[in-house]
Amino acid sequence: MQFATRKRRGTPAVIIVSLIDVLIVVLIFMMVTTTFKQQAAIKVVLPKSNQPKTGARTAEKDLVVTISKTGLFFLKGDPVTSEKLEQRLKDAAAANSNLTMTISADTDTPLGQVVKVLDAASAAHIKVVNASVDSEGKK
Repeated sequence: MQFATRKRRGTPAVIIVSLIDVLIVVLIFMMVTTTFKQQAAIKVVLPKSNQPKTGARTAEKDLVVTISKTGLFFLKGDPVTSEKLEQRLKDAAAANSNLTMTISADTDTPLGQVVKVLDAASAAHIKVVNASVDSEGKK
């Protein structure tokens, strides 16, 4: 009696081309649905200015202090109290002697809050303090 020998089956082959196609479709889907624009955490209506914009734009290494309409302080988007603001400004000024600070305040911000930020910058020995405005002048 002769038994038939079974042929050994090889391991199934994975078709890489179809997997690459699926990965490309997923990548395209992720690129289309992802938002790359950074949304502002605080809505601030900047004051208008008739003067043309001069100088360089705010550099990324500069400190940006935002003051909301209600008078709350935000340092680089993080809410801080006036005491913490002064301490963080001192720490940043100690790390970088050529530090530049930009104040971005709403048009309805109380003037006293802006003065508090200016006092904190003065106490931290920050020499250059800029203000963010919307320019309506000629460019």
